[in-house]
Amino acid sequence: MRTVRDEEGVPVRVLQVGGVYQSATYLDERRMEPAFSYYRAFDYAFSVRPVTKHLLMVGGGGYAWPKHVLATQPGDVVMDVVELDPAVTRVARRWFFLNEAMSAHPGRLRLIEDDGRSYLDGRALRVASDACAEPHAPGEPGPSSAPALPDSPPRDALLYDAIVLDAFAGCEPVRSLATVEAARSARGCLVPDGLLLANVVSADGGANVSFLRDVVATWREAFSHVYVVLCEEEPLAVEDNYLVIATNGSWPVPDSIPYEDEFPGEVIRDEA
Repeated sequence: MRTVRDEEGVPVRVLQVGGVYQSATYLDERRMEPAFSYYRAFDYAFSVRPVTKHLLMVGGGGYAWPKHVLATQPGDVVMDVVELDPAVTRVARRWFFLNEAMSAHPGRLRLIEDDGRSYLDGRALRVASDACAEPHAPGEPGPSSAPALPDSPPRDALLYDAIVLDAFAGCEPVRSLATVEAARSARGCLVPDGLLLANVVSADGGANVSFLRDVVATWREAFSHVYVVLCEEEPLAVEDNYLVIATNGSWPVPDSIPYEDEFPGEVIRDEA
């Protein structure tokens, strides 16, 4: 953790992991605003799908975007955040004003210590198990033999309107969250017209977008529509940030970048 200054000379506290800035916060009255401009792109979860109320974010870091959501969205918008490293959450609570944000908006942010992929897989399984246990009409095939999990909330309560992926190991994205199997688990955790969003970073100073192409190809295996949006230029970063949005809904995505059929790369799969 260190303090730097932005292009206007304003002090910014940054969380540095593996030599890479993972999150940042202003120290003044703007401390609930995202210091990194790419975080604001996640607001597409609300502008594209205005009825979004229940969100999941995988990758807490300094909790910059969750703080922003609490401060700017109505009180009925709630969010779960999955962060694997409890030390990162402790730093966010003490040094990145997370405790202040949660105290100002009680009950709206739930912190979950877990592996992001494991959480998605488990949540999707619970949704599927609950669907199998739903009542059926006479003459219809009965539910499968898989019982509903004990103390499981209603199926609708398990589903998210939007899921945001922003998990990195140093400068590298968490591969287990980028596979087609992960995308299908995320789809299983969403309402039918929900959104899956991810921050994807270029390489080689913005010249290499091969991972972006692979993510597009992978998500097209699980969703009907996949869009790419170029985020605002980030003064504190050397790479370009892209927002990838996938949905089975018919939501229009303004400012998305048109791409040719040849653009998608290779489908990423779980390693055998």
